[in-house]
Amino acid sequence: MTAVRVGGRTLGLSNLDKALYPDGWTKGEVIDYYARIADTMLPHVRDRALTRLRFPGGVPRASTAPHTGGTTPLAAGSFYEKNAPVSTPAWVRRQPVRTSEGVIDYVVAEETATLVWLANLAALELHVPQWTIASGVVGPDGVLDLPGEEPRDGEPLADRVVVDLDPGAGMDVLDSAHAALLVAQVLAGDGLVPVPQTSGSKGVQVYAAVAPCRARDAWAYVKGLNAAMAKARPDFFVASMSVEQRRGRIYVDHNQDLPARNTIAPYSLRGRERPSVATPVSWEELAAATRPEDLHFSPAAVLDRVAQHGDLAADLLLDDRPPLPDAS
Repeated sequence: MTAVRVGGRTLGLSNLDKALYPDGWTKGEVIDYYARIADTMLPHVRDRALTRLRFPGGVPRASTAPHTGGTTPLAAGSFYEKNAPVSTPAWVRRQPVRTSEGVIDYVVAEETATLVWLANLAALELHVPQWTIASGVVGPDGVLDLPGEEPRDGEPLADRVVVDLDPGAGMDVLDSAHAALLVAQVLAGDGLVPVPQTSGSKGVQVYAAVAPCRARDAWAYVKGLNAAMAKARPDFFVASMSVEQRRGRIYVDHNQDLPARNTIAPYSLRGRERPSVATPVSWEELAAATRPEDLHFSPAAVLDRVAQHGDLAADLLLDDRPPLPDAS
């Protein structure tokens, strides 16, 4: 056990030389990345319920079996974690949220030390919803109710929408990039400021900040976009979740805007065979990419990009946010 001081907190770090990626990238390097990216990443995850994807045994080598689209199965030995572990330090913020699964005691990352603590638990991936905790009203029992289908006073509100572009079988991240450019035209036409992010795999997400609104309304807007893109370009987009129908097409996954769902946070590592990062990019980069490698970013590359360009997702953090367009 190695004791370190992070922002005034004392943390005990363990097994720093343990390889968490097949190429030998270690837990110590994972921790170092999250410590160094924290100032840029924290504004995008602060005040949001954090779901972690943990790899205590490390990321296994990729299967040789082809992936046919749809949700990627969990790697062996990995698991999603929503509830705060029993060993959670007292200084880590937690927020109980009442969901259809019962009350979930979520971790909320507000400081660098929290990201370092999670990295020490091999929480490689960090996922957050589009709604914020502070926008809701916590009940007398200290529990926040998850937004529901029907409007109600005090429900947490979304302050951004996400258009999750999921490529079907036979497609790659370049197809997702092309789809993102088409989607961005629609969002911009609706008065929003689109922000692209690579998923760290084959997909691309397009985010846009909106004035706080019901999460269900944000979902309805992106659902309408799903239908509109499939109608305008049926050769390229598909509205169906069917794996077979999605072959060779891009699915606009509007369900990522549902209150109970979450997406990979900007600057989060991914649990893929090679260390990669969900990386905000410029529209110029997206349009200029000619190889999948052009849109794959290592942790070291992301740190260099932030040092050179700052936060390319900064438009998601503006106080003056446009209203959500009418879903009709």
